[in-house]
Amino acid sequence: MKHSPLHEKHLARNAKMADFGGWLMPIEYPGAGTLAEHAAVREKTGIFDVSHLGKASVKGNGALEFLNSMFTNDAGRIENGSAQYTLLCNEKGGVIDDLIVYRNSEADFFLVPNASNTTDVVKTLMAHIPSGITIENLHEAYAVIAVQGPLAPRVMQSLGVNTNIDYMAFENVNIGGAQVILCRTGYTGELGYELLPKTADASMVWDLIVEAMQPFGGLVCGLGARDTLRTEMGYPLHGHELSLEINPVEASATWAIGWDKGEFLGSEVLKSLKTLGANRRSVALKSLDRGIPRGGMKVKTSDGKALGEVTSGTFSPSLKVGIGIALLDSSVKVGDHLVIDVRGRDSMVEVVKLPFTPSHVR
Repeated sequence: MKHSPLHEKHLARNAKMADFGGWLMPIEYPGAGTLAEHAAVREKTGIFDVSHLGKASVKGNGALEFLNSMFTNDAGRIENGSAQYTLLCNEKGGVIDDLIVYRNSEADFFLVPNASNTTDVVKTLMAHIPSGITIENLHEAYAVIAVQGPLAPRVMQSLGVNTNIDYMAFENVNIGGAQVILCRTGYTGELGYELLPKTADASMVWDLIVEAMQPFGGLVCGLGARDTLRTEMGYPLHGHELSLEINPVEASATWAIGWDKGEFLGSEVLKSLKTLGANRRSVALKSLDRGIPRGGMKVKTSDGKALGEVTSGTFSPSLKVGIGIALLDSSVKVGDHLVIDVRGRDSMVEVVKLPFTPSHVR
């Protein structure tokens, strides 16, 4: 298993560790735990090591046109210095990965895929690469640090960083003498930043931010809290809400598709699904009793008709109730009351709108 550049920092704090895409990463820290870490991000600020996320560069004349022929979203709609959420699909419309694209210029892009999918993303791009374009897998060249929460700007300002940037914009900043890519984005629904220092600078940058958080009541957070935070927002997780078997139309991610930009991988299938309608789609579920939805649990009507299954589920620390995301028959609508099989016991849920809790990213 691979280790983050910050691995020793987590061991020094006696973090509970687990496998994330082949990387040994922290789940939670003793003395706080997932609930306290979750609350810190919602109310104050928290810092996450997400260095397992992939990194790659695509450069050369025609890079914009090439990536637009591969990814679902239209990178021509963003300016230099902006990032964009997008998807890489196969010819059948299945999702190879969802990722963030950083646009430096029309000829220079930086990609941040999911950990376990980085190799597949690079491999797929390489299989279609035109002359004049170079692709480099930089997975272990950078760390990724997320600083999230309403007090995140004050933490970064205390380090001399300009935080007055738009949502999904990025800048190259200096932290402790290290050059760091700072983007105003995240995976928690709170105002925050994701920072990419070079691997050699990661420990120093991490220590400076952790120290700067202390006056603001910030906590070092594990990926357990990151998952509860993203589930409250309804953000998709590859392998759960998106996969080779779950396309963007079914996953209610059509907003990340540039329908008018021309052909891209899987576009023919996805445009057909958009026109004809998918037989199933992703919806949000909120428990009406003490049951907690979990991935893989079956969902049915009150009279026993099978509708699909939960793709992600957890206990919401903010709402103090079970919540979940499920891929269900397209006839299901907001307000419906459904039944989940929780280890042989029926649990009632209601279909609700996302997000479960208000978003504060903008």
